[in-house]
Amino acid sequence: MQLSCITYTKGYFILNIKELIKEKNIKLTPARIELIDILIEANKPVCYEDIKNKINMDKATFYRNISKFTDEKLVNSFESNDKKRYFAIESNPHPHFICTSCNSIECIDDFKNITLENHIIENIILKGKCQSCIV
Repeated sequence: MQLSCITYTKGYFILNIKELIKEKNIKLTPARIELIDILIEANKPVCYEDIKNKINMDKATFYRNISKFTDEKLVNSFESNDKKRYFAIESNPHPHFICTSCNSIECIDDFKNITLENHIIENIILKGKCQSCIV
């Protein structure tokens, strides 16, 4: 099963994430497993508001866990035009397109690698109008 931001099948990728969590000595709690599963199932980056009805944790627990994952580089995050922070597990880093009219977010999988000597690129965000808003 191919998802927009995931390059592995679900079962294989979950196994890798759980192994990474163990390697970083992060306790694998039911809340963290639930959060990982939701992020993997998402077909695009999601914010808290997108998934709050799908999780069994309060907002503080969500942000505590997502912050831990972000600090350990298991989850990538960025802020969109709507001033919300979006999160995604990304096995294959890639740019995102954010529409400046409707705030939709799209993964850009077909993009040439950009490198800068002596730099580490963590995020590439492209902004403009999506196909639906151009009309």
